[in-house]
Amino acid sequence: MDESSNRTRASSLEFRILGPLEVVEAARPLPIGGRLRRMLLAALLLHATEPRATDQLIDDVWGECAPRKARASLHNLISSLRGTLGRDVIETTYNGYVLLVDEDAVDASLFEQLLARARGACIDEKVRQLEQAIGLWRGTPLVDFRYEEFAQSEIRRLEELRLSAVEELLTAKLELGACEAVVPELQRLVDGSPYRERLRMKLMVALYRSGRSFEALSTYLDWRRTLMDSWGIEPSTAICRLRDEIRRQAPALEIPE
Repeated sequence: MDESSNRTRASSLEFRILGPLEVVEAARPLPIGGRLRRMLLAALLLHATEPRATDQLIDDVWGECAPRKARASLHNLISSLRGTLGRDVIETTYNGYVLLVDEDAVDASLFEQLLARARGACIDEKVRQLEQAIGLWRGTPLVDFRYEEFAQSEIRRLEELRLSAVEELLTAKLELGACEAVVPELQRLVDGSPYRERLRMKLMVALYRSGRSFEALSTYLDWRRTLMDSWGIEPSTAICRLRDEIRRQAPALEIPE
């Protein structure tokens, strides 16, 4: 395969880490190989377009259990990955390697681009962009490596970004008046993140706008009990203010015109 063919092939690859690790070419998954090859590719993807030193990659892949000839083993893994992905996808640097891929080729990067665009868009376009971004997710990011040290901080960061994106999407839908429709998803998020007060506030607003004021106030009481039982503290001023607005049916809670 000549240099031009390698570049063309590299641009046709899709790398997916928002779920199990996958590499896709022309809508078909490529066989990445065994666990060590998969770990190496994941480590390179987490630093795509950034040089990664050989010693860092050895630590990513083997940790404290690196073999005696770890550098030779790493070189062999790189060679086998190049055989699958193409020679030009992984470039040798003066002290390591770098994965050369377009940002749009990695689903996590594309997700963050869509999220950034959505935050500067009008409400209808925001919903479209956020739905597209969230639709890239297939499960826990890098789920194959959730117990590996090299992946854990990025898994936490991506999961927090996804939760923020879902919150922003549901907020946008609330502004558009889809109040009843978002209640089940908000309730699911509250159950999954029971100490995230902002989610409870959104659920209270959605319930109130759906004509379920009693349930909105019950959501507040559940939150207060949770805080008092866990830490002996009262809810924030913001959620107390929302509770009072619901009690008096404040005009500020109505769907924006």
